[in-house]
Amino acid sequence: MKATYNNQIIVEADQGELIKIEGNWYFPPDSINREYLTESNQHTTCFWKGEANYYHVTVDGETFENGAWYYAQPKDGSIERVGKDFTGYVAFYPQITVSD
Repeated sequence: MKATYNNQIIVEADQGELIKIEGNWYFPPDSINREYLTESNQHTTCFWKGEANYYHVTVDGETFENGAWYYAQPKDGSIERVGKDFTGYVAFYPQITVSD
């Protein structure tokens, strides 16, 4: 599977490496093409996953602010609930296309 923005592949990984949580595909951290991501100061909190950190996604000068998120330190019990450690895995908003 891959995620693309502005016709550029941001990440690509085998589906077996991905984790699906609440309808979103989370890509393993080592599969991300970091040249397109920059840290954001944005943070939100999920009551069961914990604090989410965000990235801005930039391709060819076009930036989607806070277009990707990850959990650097998932909340206690959330990894067991998901069934796999999703620490650092990155998910994307629908404006970034995730496809096979």
